[in-house]
Amino acid sequence: MVDRLKSAAEQLEAPTCPDCHIEMRWYRSELLADEPVPIIAHLFVCPHCKRAAQTDTVFRGTQGPPDKLSAPRFSACAA
Repeated sequence: MVDRLKSAAEQLEAPTCPDCHIEMRWYRSELLADEPVPIIAHLFVCPHCKRAAQTDTVFRGTQGPPDKLSAPRFSACAA
């Protein structure tokens, strides 16, 4: 979960405040939903007027474990 938060935070672009037209600062991130698709909400605040904004990161294409795991095969060497 921590890896997901780090990767989501690295790819974020801070929104621009519609009133002040300056870049908002990141305030915090929180997990909104974990199943069936993880969604992380990122909250931003304008340093000038204290207006808040939210951006969501949705993770898609997480690959689960295969249904059947096979045992390792040892290859025989011909002499």
